[in-house]
Amino acid sequence: MYKSAPHSRTHRSRIGGFSMVELAVSMTVLLILTAIAIPSLMRSFRTYQLNDAASRFSDMLKFTRFEAVRRNTQINCQIRLIGTDWTVWTTPNGNTTPLSTEKQLIMAGFAAPLPAGGPPSPGAIATALGVSVAALNANTLSGANSTVTFDARGAIRVGGNISSNIFVFYFGGANDPEFGYRAVILLPAGGTQIWTAPQGGPWQRVS
Repeated sequence: MYKSAPHSRTHRSRIGGFSMVELAVSMTVLLILTAIAIPSLMRSFRTYQLNDAASRFSDMLKFTRFEAVRRNTQINCQIRLIGTDWTVWTTPNGNTTPLSTEKQLIMAGFAAPLPAGGPPSPGAIATALGVSVAALNANTLSGANSTVTFDARGAIRVGGNISSNIFVFYFGGANDPEFGYRAVILLPAGGTQIWTAPQGGPWQRVS
């Protein structure tokens, strides 16, 4: 009886432990699965960043338009490159002070505004809106400091006049085109649309 106890503890220890070979095989399998999962996770993360940037920028335009209608006056949406970050805020016409320090958008890193020419040709967007690609490219405010003015009815004004132009804002990674692009379309009446495209196109509307 007294000799069986140590023997039992040794037997349990051998069953519950791992050999070096088993540990090495387990680590190898884990590393392989991680290597397979990382590209998929990165693509999902980049997709989320693009969708979030386009959605929040569209929300800023909607907020500015709402404030113009609510206040019954012209309100601007300011888009400025400050340092290395793009900042978007809402301000009264002729003023640069934000209406709310809480309602500001800062875009830094991967998903940033891009000028026309980098993303795929907006042929599908132009066809859907009944305009030419040249007209869309000419009215691309993305990638440059700009101001969008909404009047008391929520329509777009340029130079004091009601605009008939359709404005485009592109978003994506300048050095990472493989993750695709997003475009926010601003219509003359003040409404917005969001479009998506892979690296080589074509564009498709998502909202």
